[in-house]
Amino acid sequence: MNIEQARFNMVEQQIRTWEVLDPQVLDLLFQVKREQFVPEAHREIAFADLQIPLGHGESMMEPKVEARIVQELAIEPHENVYEVGTGSGYLTALLARRGRHVTSAEIHGDLKARAQANLASAGIANVTLLEGDSARAPLGESAYDVIVLTGSTPILPQAFLDRLTPGGRLFAVVGDPPVMKAIVVRQPQAGAFQHTEIFETLVKPLVNAAQPPRFRF
Repeated sequence: MNIEQARFNMVEQQIRTWEVLDPQVLDLLFQVKREQFVPEAHREIAFADLQIPLGHGESMMEPKVEARIVQELAIEPHENVYEVGTGSGYLTALLARRGRHVTSAEIHGDLKARAQANLASAGIANVTLLEGDSARAPLGESAYDVIVLTGSTPILPQAFLDRLTPGGRLFAVVGDPPVMKAIVVRQPQAGAFQHTEIFETLVKPLVNAAQPPRFRF
């Protein structure tokens, strides 16, 4: 496989056609080598329009989704980012190259360790990886400029909104199959939230994701 040609095809055929046109985001996809974050058994599909298995039933998102997330959040170099679900570390790497620092929580210890190695191999040091359950709230007490949930959640816990700084943005996939909506929540001023739906998708729920009250017969 010609890796650089495959990367070029990914950007031109999948990502541009999905309304990702920010030149800085497109450049980033050439700078951060996606194949370095894909499990060796699946490297031949590193650039395919697919979710790639990572173990524990987890997957890397499709490249177009990862790129769209980065574009929609418009992260500034001074901003701090919190990520729920490190996975392979690839989206973590994209976020880290845009922001000042990324704190990322992963519930599976072996995935955290693998992501740590992937990030180190890629020379990305402005990341702190935490091991633990962050499906319902960020770990620790810090507030963040940007929060990203990489798994879906039937309802968005208020705890995440409470930890956004004024001017902050949050990405999440909210809902139950077969209808899930990717949203960006913006907080232009403290306590005022604006929800924007950006696309529909299907993403595995976060482990221990918050559940709404459900009617039982």
